[in-house]
Amino acid sequence: MSEFNTEELVEAYINIRNQREKLLREYEEADRALKSELQQLDVALLEICNNINADSIKTGHGTVSRRLNEKFYCTDWDHFYKFVIDNEAPQLLEKRVAQSNFREFLSQHSGDGLPPGINTMREFVISVRKASK
Repeated sequence: MSEFNTEELVEAYINIRNQREKLLREYEEADRALKSELQQLDVALLEICNNINADSIKTGHGTVSRRLNEKFYCTDWDHFYKFVIDNEAPQLLEKRVAQSNFREFLSQHSGDGLPPGINTMREFVISVRKASK
């Protein structure tokens, strides 16, 4: 790509990004409509399962399965953190590093290096902003 100048590269970059954004908006709009239709079908099929007290219904086109979906959420993180520590149960938490919190921690402990078990990956990335008019 060395035969292009920076002006042309930035113009091409912004044009492609704009095209992708347009395609994404169109996709999201169509997807929203399809999701809405699926939700209506979910409600109707769940109602049928509930009415006949069935956990599965086999049809010529496929099988409908009703299952209980259970999700847990926390309303008091301070108490839950204490519970996790008191019960030595870190497996109750998801295994990922909170990036911004960890970055802040490192800035406050800059001379200490990385904690055990933590690696870092750094890479340069490009960001292109459209010129203001």
